[in-house]
Amino acid sequence: MSGTTNSDVLLVGGGLANCLIALRLHALRPDLRVTLLEAGPAPGGNHTWSFHGSDLQAAEREWLLPLASHSWQHYEVCFPERQRRISGAYYSLSSERLKQAVMALPGVDIRCGVRAVQLGPQAVQLDDGQTLRAGLVIDGRGAGAGDSAGLVLRYQKFLGQELVLAGPHGLTGPLLMDATVAQADGYRFVYLLPFGPDRLLVEDTYYSDTPALDAPALRLNINSYVRARGWVVQAMTREERGVLPIVLDVEFDLFWPPADATLPRAGLHAGLFHHTTGYSLPEAASLADDLAGVTDLHSANIGPRIRDRARRRWQEQRLYRMLNRMLFLAAAPGERYRVLQHFYRLPQPVIERFYAGRTSINDARQILSGRPPVPVIRALRSLLPSAVGGGAA
Repeated sequence: MSGTTNSDVLLVGGGLANCLIALRLHALRPDLRVTLLEAGPAPGGNHTWSFHGSDLQAAEREWLLPLASHSWQHYEVCFPERQRRISGAYYSLSSERLKQAVMALPGVDIRCGVRAVQLGPQAVQLDDGQTLRAGLVIDGRGAGAGDSAGLVLRYQKFLGQELVLAGPHGLTGPLLMDATVAQADGYRFVYLLPFGPDRLLVEDTYYSDTPALDAPALRLNINSYVRARGWVVQAMTREERGVLPIVLDVEFDLFWPPADATLPRAGLHAGLFHHTTGYSLPEAASLADDLAGVTDLHSANIGPRIRDRARRRWQEQRLYRMLNRMLFLAAAPGERYRVLQHFYRLPQPVIERFYAGRTSINDARQILSGRPPVPVIRALRSLLPSAVGGGAA
């Protein structure tokens, strides 16, 4: 079928970034005709996005926190030689909650089960031959195979199961990192989110040199961990998995060539994520707020605007890439946990600004102070981009 449908804004991909853009545009610009395309059965996919309250600006918290599925007032980390409870708000947003919010938007045309095969600044061709047109097209289809150009990457990969237990688990807040588990395939930890007295999400997580994810092995690991905690599983209600990019070095103009600037991107495809955690929700919320305040919503204006934002954020994350190189290049795989164990000695405000992607110069001095948790010579060698043979941005 061929044809043309006109919109003001055409969002290609129904992931986190484009869903948040749709929500903010509708809230602040309800006159706009917005169409969202998702190749899957529903927007939002199958994910759990977590974030600290301090990751967001006050204006972002005002509209985003009501979307949160769960909230807590503290979290914990646990390493072989350090345990710590940190106060502060921590939140999770589920795919189901995001889907409900987006699907409830009146006047937003949401089309699921459709696949875009060709994108341009004002038009998108679907696999059924139909052409959709809009003044602003945003490509938010997630990180694809072509998104590794110009990047030196490692990976955070995980498999999580949402479980219903036969009795209370006893947790009062999230356990962000339990690194007392056997170390394998790089830095390994278990991540726990208590969703109710007898419900929780258990994720087996790795900072690994490869993106390969052995799902059966991770399921066995989760089962062993749960049994070791003395918990009895009554049911598993959901399973999710993911592989997030961790950046060691970048040549930004190869990642997002200047010639492609007039086709706007969002989310991981735009490179808008934290280079050490791989998380993208704070960047997605900030971008959504920014776009909702722009009068000229056309690709020729918005594409360069988002690209400049991404380049600026990549320049601001040099320290994070340096720390990533220390983690992956200076530490033996079985000893990588020591880098994170060392990090959690820092004052809480420094940790908060690190997760928020707003590390100051003084914070950097504190992070790098003291005896390195890895061999000194290898640590010094890993600090420069030349350690991985990349460029700079």
